[in-house]
Amino acid sequence: MKFTELLSGTETLRTAGAADADIASLGFDSRSAGPGQLFFAVRGSASDGHDYIDDAVGRGAAAVICEHLPERLLPGTAYAVVADSAAALGTLASRFYGEPSRSLRLVGVTGTNGKTTTATLLYDLFRSLGYKAGLISTVVYRIDTESLPSTHTTPDAIRLNAMLAEMVARGCDYCFMEVSSHSIVQERIAGLTFAGGVFTNITHEHLDYHKTFAEYIRAKKRFFDRLPAEAFALVNADDRNGAVMVQNTAAAAHTYSLRSFSDFRCRILENTPEGMLLEMDGQQVWTRFLGRFNACNLAAVYGTARLLGAERDETLRALSTLTPVNGRFDTLHAPGGITAIVDYAHSPDALRNVMDTVNELRTGSGRLIVVVGCGGDRDRTKRPVMGQIAAENADIAIFTSDNPRHEDPDTILAEMTASLPDNGKWLTITDRRQAIRAAAAMAAPGDYILIAGKGHETYQITGDSRTHFDDKEEIRKALGLPVPDAERCAGRQ
Repeated sequence: MKFTELLSGTETLRTAGAADADIASLGFDSRSAGPGQLFFAVRGSASDGHDYIDDAVGRGAAAVICEHLPERLLPGTAYAVVADSAAALGTLASRFYGEPSRSLRLVGVTGTNGKTTTATLLYDLFRSLGYKAGLISTVVYRIDTESLPSTHTTPDAIRLNAMLAEMVARGCDYCFMEVSSHSIVQERIAGLTFAGGVFTNITHEHLDYHKTFAEYIRAKKRFFDRLPAEAFALVNADDRNGAVMVQNTAAAAHTYSLRSFSDFRCRILENTPEGMLLEMDGQQVWTRFLGRFNACNLAAVYGTARLLGAERDETLRALSTLTPVNGRFDTLHAPGGITAIVDYAHSPDALRNVMDTVNELRTGSGRLIVVVGCGGDRDRTKRPVMGQIAAENADIAIFTSDNPRHEDPDTILAEMTASLPDNGKWLTITDRRQAIRAAAAMAAPGDYILIAGKGHETYQITGDSRTHFDDKEEIRKALGLPVPDAERCAGRQ
C-alpha cells in the first residue's frame, strides 16, 4: 500500500521527505522496524517514540508518523505530522488491514468488574447459536476455534486489527472484546466501528494510572461518546454511573438490572451451591453460575444477545448451558467437605462481591478463609480498603504476595494491614505458596477457602522476573487433589 493511499482522508499537519513510499507493515517499536515499515512515533508513559525515529529509519522504516518533525530528515524517508500519533496509529492500522471491524458485528465490554466474564460468555453463547465468533479478553484471544495467548486486556491497535482481519478471513460474524480504560485513553480502539457497547460497573481501580476517580469515569465514558448512531449502548442501571456513560452517546441506549426498572430485568429466584434459578425477561432459566455479580453479568449477556437480534427462547436455552470462565469463581471440592474457590477479584468491589457470595453459600459452622494480596507498582490507595474488606468478611484472612513487581512485598502487606485491629483473625505470609498451604492446613470440613487476586494468571511477577505460579495448581496440591495434565499445560502457555 502506498503511503499517500494510507493517509488519504487523514488530517495531517504537514508532510515532508520522500513523495510516496511503499508500506509493507506498521510498527511503533523501533527495535522491530524493518524494510517498508511505517513507524509511528508514539509518546508513552516511560518513553517517547520521537526519540527513536532515526533508529527505526536506520533499520529500514520507509515512512514515519510523528507529532513533530525530527531536526534531521533522512533521505528517502516519508514523514507526516499529525496531532496525535496514537490516534493515527489506530485509524491507520484499521485502514491498513481493510477496516475489518466494519465486516464484523464488534461489541465492546467495558467496566471495572465483569468484562472478562461478559465478553467470554457472549462468545460462548453465539458459538452455541451456530455462529463463528472472535474473542479478545484478559484471559485469551480467540479467532473462531483457535486460541492465542493474551498479552493485554485490549491489545495494541496493530495486533488488534490484524486479529480482526483474520476473524473476517475465517468467516466470523461477531467479535466480543474487553475495552480497558487504558486502551481508551491510549487510543488503541481508534478507527474501530462498534456495533454495540456494554457497561458493567465502575468502582475503585486503576487510580495509579488515571490519578482520580473522575478521570477514570471520563475514560470509560469516552468509549460510549464515540459509538455511532447505528450502535447500541447497554448499561447497568444498578450502577449510578450507567446513566453517566450514555449522557452524550449517539447510540441507542438500553439498560439491564437486578434491582431497577430496565429494558432487560433479571431476578434471582434461587441461589444454591450448584447454581442459580433466574427469572430473565419473564422466563425462568437455570444457570451454573453463583452470586449476584454473575446474575448481573448474565443479564448483560442476555440483553446484548437480544439487541444483536438473537431470538429470546434460543438465547435462554443457550444461557442455561454456559459454564463459568477460567479463574472466575473456579470451584474445587476436596474430600472431607472443604471447598476452594479461585477468583480474579483484585479490586475492593470485586473482592466484596465474591466474599458476599461465599458467605451466602456456607452453612452451619463452616468458615471462610481468604488468601489475598495487592499488586506492586499499582494503585496504593486500594490496599487498606482491600485489607479491611478481607478482614471484616472472612473468619481468617491471610495476606500474601500478588505480583509485587518492583515493590517490597512486605511493604505492600504492611499497607494492607496498617489499620486492622490485632484480633487474631488475620496474619501475613509473604510467600504465596506457603499462604495457600497454610489456608489448606487450617481448613476443616465445611470450610470455604477463597484465593483471590490472580484467577486465571499462571505467573508471579517479582522485579522484572516472571515465574510460573498457578493458584489452582497450588490449592489442588495443598488439598491433596490431582493436578490435571491439561491444566499444567494450560498454565504454561
